[in-house]
Amino acid sequence: MSGFSADWLALREPADHAARSGALAQAVFDAVPRGAPLRILDLAAGTGSNLRYLTAIDRTPRAEWLLVDHDAALLARVPASPDVTTRCLDLSALDHGGIFAGRSIVTASALLDLVSETWLRAVAARCADAGAAVLFALSYDGRIVCSPEDPEDGSVVALVNEHQRHDKGFGPALGPAATEAAARCFAANGYRVQRAASDWILPPDSRELQSQLIDGWAQAAAEIAPERARTIDGWRDRRLAHVAAGWSHIVVGHEDFGGILGSEDLRI
Repeated sequence: MSGFSADWLALREPADHAARSGALAQAVFDAVPRGAPLRILDLAAGTGSNLRYLTAIDRTPRAEWLLVDHDAALLARVPASPDVTTRCLDLSALDHGGIFAGRSIVTASALLDLVSETWLRAVAARCADAGAAVLFALSYDGRIVCSPEDPEDGSVVALVNEHQRHDKGFGPALGPAATEAAARCFAANGYRVQRAASDWILPPDSRELQSQLIDGWAQAAAEIAPERARTIDGWRDRRLAHVAAGWSHIVVGHEDFGGILGSEDLRI
């Protein structure tokens, strides 16, 4: 699996939290019976951003968390708590089925667009076997809208979306098709599903995040079309100039996805 730095995760966290559907998250928590301790599994947890967001949404004092990630250095940054356990595991092969057992909720943030449909089908089956509700936030949906517009915006976004579908360590990545695939896989396992928009809306003062996104998109586009490197570099330079001048607005499309087993609908 491709790694993410702690600095990048910290930079994106405010945008992540602002974008997420609090109504959908609350609906998933409200759908879980509360007779026993709430046991939550957070996949690809990084430094604990999903934990921080969801503990602000649901303040159940008896919640028990298991945070799993392949990067021990990131997990080491999760604040110590008697209610939080971390485990360093490579989730790409899903050989660790025991982590799903007895979970009330299985959750992840910014993960599904990196995984394959084969991997996602296996996760859906394990969540269903555990009887867990699910909440997967911030899956990229293929939309990038930049203002002021540039003639190369569309072609660069198309290349970025092609790059998103390359193997990120879990097989051919779903990329922009992630939420649609998740709805299909979980519905096939008996889940009632709900989706909600969770777009990043980045104003001109989000200069550092915008700049890193633009650099990353240009690099991804050039990997797909190296013969167009000069054109892509020009696009990057113009977009960064807009950022530096305080003119740049960027919207990055995401969706949140939630599901519960049974006949009840999630209501948000």
